[in-house]
Amino acid sequence: MGAIERNGYRFEPEFSVINQNGAIHVYHNGEFIEEIPFSFTGEFPSPKQIEEIVEQYCEEHHI
Repeated sequence: MGAIERNGYRFEPEFSVINQNGAIHVYHNGEFIEEIPFSFTGEFPSPKQIEEIVEQYCEEHHI
């Protein structure tokens, strides 16, 4: 899954299948803001899971 862009923010997911965890790196206008860690089961996180994490972040930060 590639990056997600919302209102000047860019969310770049990365994950480790071996460790069953990942993170979404948040950027605003090209500047790193923070990392959102998450875990998953299976071979890779589902796109729906990534979308839900991004949506929750946007709601909490009024993006």
